[in-house]
Amino acid sequence: MLHDWLNQPGYGTLFIVSFLASTMLPLGSEWLLVMMLVSGYEPFAAVGVATAGNYLGAVTTYLVGMFGGNWLITKILRVSPEQQERARCHYRRYGCFTLLFSWLPVLGDPLCLVGGVLRINFWFFTLLVASGKLVRYAAAAFIALRASG
Repeated sequence: MLHDWLNQPGYGTLFIVSFLASTMLPLGSEWLLVMMLVSGYEPFAAVGVATAGNYLGAVTTYLVGMFGGNWLITKILRVSPEQQERARCHYRRYGCFTLLFSWLPVLGDPLCLVGGVLRINFWFFTLLVASGKLVRYAAAAFIALRASG
């Protein structure tokens, strides 16, 4: 069944894979977007679905940071108070605008987690994260469609 689901992807599959790719799971979703576009799916709908799924995954990570971040940082990751303060200083120095890079592999998910831990304004978080993810998927779609003819 899973094989059939991935073999015949649709917008639901794209949403779920994009959502999971934006959590702490090591998963990408651009490959599925490209595969669907090359197969003839509507570009605006596909980019919209991928962006929505990826954004909601980032919101989940943000909420984990907001409600469980302190426990995660102190009990699981065992980050010292000094290291935490140093991270807060770096975040204040470089600002919330680092959330524009939430689309980056490896770095993006922790940025969303930190945004939650530091309780960044949710609407500002939304603006930055959704914008970055939309630009990433739009660029991937543009490149895929140009390359496929």
